[in-house]
Amino acid sequence: MRDIRWLVTGAGGMLGRDLRSVLERSGEHVTAATRADLDITDPDAVRRAVRGHDVVVNCAAWTDVDGAETAEDRATAVNGTGVRHLAAACAGTGSRLLQVSTDYVLPGDATEPYPESAPTGPVNAYGRSKLAGERAVAELLPEHGYTVRTAWLYGEHGPNFVATMLRLAARRDTLDVVDDQRGQPTWSYALARKLVELGRAAHTGRAPAGVYHGTAGGSTCWFGLAQETYRLTGLDPSRISPIPSSAFPSPTRRPAYSVLAHDNWATAGLTPLDDWQHSLSEALRRPSFRALVP
Repeated sequence: MRDIRWLVTGAGGMLGRDLRSVLERSGEHVTAATRADLDITDPDAVRRAVRGHDVVVNCAAWTDVDGAETAEDRATAVNGTGVRHLAAACAGTGSRLLQVSTDYVLPGDATEPYPESAPTGPVNAYGRSKLAGERAVAELLPEHGYTVRTAWLYGEHGPNFVATMLRLAARRDTLDVVDDQRGQPTWSYALARKLVELGRAAHTGRAPAGVYHGTAGGSTCWFGLAQETYRLTGLDPSRISPIPSSAFPSPTRRPAYSVLAHDNWATAGLTPLDDWQHSLSEALRRPSFRALVP
């Protein structure tokens, strides 16, 4: 069997850069398209870009959650219509599409992990824009479309909560962190590795199309993540105090519960991501994170 030809859109972002790194280290044939290289809201450009590729992983997205509240049409143009262009192009070539989505398509009011089949019900504009993309994939690529929902993403190549906590450690003696939102901190590099596994399984027909939850195992709150980050880097976790989210007014309503179940990985013969604490420990050994520790 010939090598898989990969296209990664949004290759300049945190997840896109990690995905490119994983593919290149594996010796895969990859085209890495940054936002400057490919505007996914341009259907002609998308068709040209997809041509000649077997697996497309879409990391391109509008990610400004608060900004989406006042510019929902612009967010949906990228997260919804842009994804539809990619799905249509893949339908025309027979390519597999892996669409990276979000826990924000769910209502966030559960008390136990959401299965992949759970009814959607976004509570904000960003979630609605991402749900539009999920629906486009399901409609246009019922056999070749894969939606991978992730959440609480952190990594080496962009702004994120873990890096912020380490930077603040050098500036403040104490920190207040929200403790009433629950989710699954997910290392972008670990997710990139799992996306490559899924893409290979999709290409060979081993992975059924549909929704997969690409989040780490277990769960915690932002306060718990901050404390564990400090503990693993030799900082004092007692410097961090818990507070309610009401202490940080936001223009965006955020899900209070974003814990996802991972049952569908077994249908593809794959294992879910590791527990969040194990992944965090691995991530914090990376030089770019170590450099942030005061």
